[in-house]
Amino acid sequence: MKFLSCPWLWMYFGALLMLLELLAPGFVIFFFGLSAATVGLCRFALGGSFDLTWQLAAFSAFSIVYLVFLRRWMKKVFSGSVETSRADFQNVNVGRIGRITTAVKPPLAGRVVVGDAEWNAVAEEPLAAGADVKVVAQDNLTLKVAAV
Repeated sequence: MKFLSCPWLWMYFGALLMLLELLAPGFVIFFFGLSAATVGLCRFALGGSFDLTWQLAAFSAFSIVYLVFLRRWMKKVFSGSVETSRADFQNVNVGRIGRITTAVKPPLAGRVVVGDAEWNAVAEEPLAAGADVKVVAQDNLTLKVAAV
């Protein structure tokens, strides 16, 4: 029954706490699990001279040290960084040049290719298929175009 000895119980407890972190937000329980695993490793290394009083004291000390020094650093590692963009995705195609694929006959919409995508297109004047156009406005998936 070596797998039920004191060092193994600390290791199991540590692994359980680290897994419980997946269920709880905040990234705190993980460090208690890391502390328990560290106490288990110390118990393996020091043997019977590392009695229960020392184990509990070491668990408390490792928990504090890991929370204070490792938590901030590890949160940065696991959360990553977020880059903000000022791009206005509603008007991303405005100003681009495209080609009419299906004639635009106001008030009916036609189709236009801008870049590598084909869009619905509306215009104030009729535009024949094959005509080059400039995008002057965008309303969701419909582009307002004008002849170049």
